Amino acid sequence: MTISDLFTNLQAWIFETIVQPAMFNLGLGEFVEDSYEGVEWFLLGVLQLIVLFIILRPLESWIPVHEIKNRYARWNDFIYTALHRLGAFSILVFFVLDPLLDQLTAILHLQGVNPFNLENIWPDMLQYPVLLFFVYLFVLDFFDYWYHRAEHQFNWWWALHSLHHSQRDMNLWSDNRNHLLDDFIRDIYMGLIAIAIGVEPGQYVMLVMASQMLQSLQHANVRIHFGRIGEYLMVSPRYHRTHHAIGIGHETHGKGTLGGHNFAVLFPVWDVLFGTALFAKEFALTGIRDQLAAPEGSARNYGEGFWSQQWLGLKRMFGFDKEKQS
Repeated sequence: MTISDLFTNLQAWIFETIVQPAMFNLGLGEFVEDSYEGVEWFLLGVLQLIVLFIILRPLESWIPVHEIKNRYARWNDFIYTALHRLGAFSILVFFVLDPLLDQLTAILHLQGVNPFNLENIWPDMLQYPVLLFFVYLFVLDFFDYWYHRAEHQFNWWWALHSLHHSQRDMNLWSDNRNHLLDDFIRDIYMGLIAIAIGVEPGQYVMLVMASQMLQSLQHANVRIHFGRIGEYLMVSPRYHRTHHAIGIGHETHGKGTLGGHNFAVLFPVWDVLFGTALFAKEFALTGIRDQLAAPEGSARNYGEGFWSQQWLGLKRMFGFDKEKQS
């Protein structure tokens, strides 16, 4: 029996024994079919957590950038990671949008309008599924770059995204340390882009998983870079750490000015093309300037636990968190 067979059997057993009965008991029988894919995403999420812990956690102990001072903060980041990798936010949004866009596509066809599909540009690409996968990944990363850059340009958006940058002890679990509202907006945006360029649901699951694994590496507390050429090809822990550097990563023209450097999520080429790349050789300390004590900052508090971080993010967004924090 292959690993694939074991995975499929485990998925079927969990679905038939736990999920399906629970769905019917809760009166959610109409969603049973979709919940089967949900079990698959859950198992893939568990697999991700295991792989990350086995590979990246030892590396953080072996070649750390610095010693983790606040271990509770690292555990809090793990809650975010488990919530996103097992909760299937991205996939749920995708499956909600898919039927809606199918209806829109049908309406456009009746009007003689054929929606854009990436596969139509080069039909022969369907014969090379691996190449098609990387083309999708590359195109999605282009749009993700602009989403990330926008988070650093608008005050209300930065008020949410700043939660992600407020981790002073950045670690392998920090990738998913985001405000839930910001993640919801991003998942809708990325889901729409994926559907618009012709990504199938099964492909989208794997694309999201590949991106998440690479981003976990980027945030890990490890002294790793990809060399003189490699730094231009793939976002490394050192390259992304510069994005999280105090001041440098979230300011462009000095103290208090929104902007920053190294917005690329996977491929630095976007930063190079649009003038936001900064290839530093040091592994910088991470955080936000206003977290520092006066006179450099205002000792602003971004919250210690999950709920306080979410609440303070909303207060910042609506301008109710401008006072000095202690």
